[in-house]
Amino acid sequence: MQSNNETMSHIKLDSFDHAILRNLAIDGRVSITELANRIGLTKSPTQARLRRLEEQGVILGYRALVDPLQIDAAHIAFVEVKLSDTRETALSAFEEAVRRVPEIEECHLIAGAFDYLLKVRSRDISAYRRVLADHISGLPSITSTSTHVVMEAVKETGTMQVV
Repeated sequence: MQSNNETMSHIKLDSFDHAILRNLAIDGRVSITELANRIGLTKSPTQARLRRLEEQGVILGYRALVDPLQIDAAHIAFVEVKLSDTRETALSAFEEAVRRVPEIEECHLIAGAFDYLLKVRSRDISAYRRVLADHISGLPSITSTSTHVVMEAVKETGTMQVV
């Protein structure tokens, strides 16, 4: 299986493809007709391009942006994680376990003073403390964690800038 980086290096995108991606990043529910009008193509080639972008894995899916305040999940903590073992099997085991913890919204392998950075979303600090104790601390190969509590999310778009 190819990684996203390997796949992306083989796919040639033109200005219309980029325009489709920019528009969908802003409004994933735009109709094909409206999308075609916005990018300056007719409906059929726009639809064909969209299908190609989906089939080639450039577009991974569509989702709703949910207001965390409305679902009682506005507390954010970033957790630095240090592992005792950074061989490939240990990293894979850690990553697989992380995927099973729903409160962990993001997980990034980091080059630096620690191994992973987790973005954890919960109801409040008490709920976060339970997630830390019951789930994060028990992840494979963890040596230590350091938590940074977010006071305010200044910019959190959930979208990627497409050039």
